[in-house]
Order: sequence, then C-alpha cells, then structure tokens
Amino acid sequence: QVQVVESGGGWAQPGGSLRLSCVASGTVFSPSNMAWYRQAPGLQRELVATITSSDMTNYADFVRGRITVSRDRAKNTIYLQMNLLKPEDTAVYYCNVEDYGENYWGSGILVTVSS
Repeated sequence: QVQVVESGGGWAQPGGSLRLSCVASGTVFSPSNMAWYRQAPGLQRELVATITSSDMTNYADFVRGRITVSRDRAKNTIYLQMNLLKPEDTAVYYCNVEDYGENYWGSGILVTVSS
C-alpha cells in the first residue's frame, strides 16, 4: 500500500523561506514520478512542480525562480524549497506520487505567508 506523507509546513513572513518534505513508501517503482500541488482557499488545486523518476524537474510559471524541487533517493523523499515567499503562496500543499499507473496523494500541509 502506497503512503504519502508531507511535512515541514507552517508560517513564514513575506520574503521568507520554508522547506516541505514528502516521503513515499510502498511504491512498486522507486524512484517515482512525483509532484507538488497546492490549493488556496476557494481555488482549484494547481500544479507547482514536478520531478520525474530520472530527476528532471519542471515548475509552474508563478513559482519559477523562487522554488526548487529535489530528491533524496536514499530516503525516497522529495523536497520543495520555497524562497521569496509571497502571501499568495498561502495554500495547502499536496504531494503526489505516480506509481504503476496510479496516483496517490498525501493529506496536505498548510503553508501560511503573512506579516
């Protein structure tokens, strides 16, 4: 059974930084294609960044240059390093794992950016 667990959210001031972590366990294939999404109140869930099984990365335009996704293969963990945070980055951030044709989601973690 695939499990996806996010950690590291919380509060930051505008211009600050946070790092999110996502651990995937129970996957058939490792490393897996993984991604970060976010959902702000009243808005649809949107893609933030992806990292493929070969560690190729891609980013949404609204975070490019401010956010970096990376992987620690030994820990089967991906990270989302978020810098220069803006109030509009406030959202619940979700980790997604693609494994053997199925998509698995974490329960989400709240990031709040405010002064």
